[in-house]
Amino acid sequence: MATRQNSSNGKPKSPRVQVVLPEQLCERLTFLAEQESRTVSNMAKVLIQEGIEKMESENLAKKENISIERKTDQFRSSLESQPARRLRGAPKRIRIYKS
Repeated sequence: MATRQNSSNGKPKSPRVQVVLPEQLCERLTFLAEQESRTVSNMAKVLIQEGIEKMESENLAKKENISIERKTDQFRSSLESQPARRLRGAPKRIRIYKS
């Protein structure tokens, strides 16, 4: 759970989260931060934001696909539930006129 502290003037600070990283991951994070002239904590914040946005967009895409599949299944089942009807007369030929 993120902890929230108050500054000396009484205003609440941004929530703090403590994370324990393996040594290699910490080195990689430090390298990326140096490449972009950021602090390590700011780089971690940016990477977390990007990861959350990516996961949210993937989840939204999955939900949309499920919705489309559900609509397709409903349409298919409604067509299949209709009784079969015989065609009246021979099939009519479609004529295409060139202008």
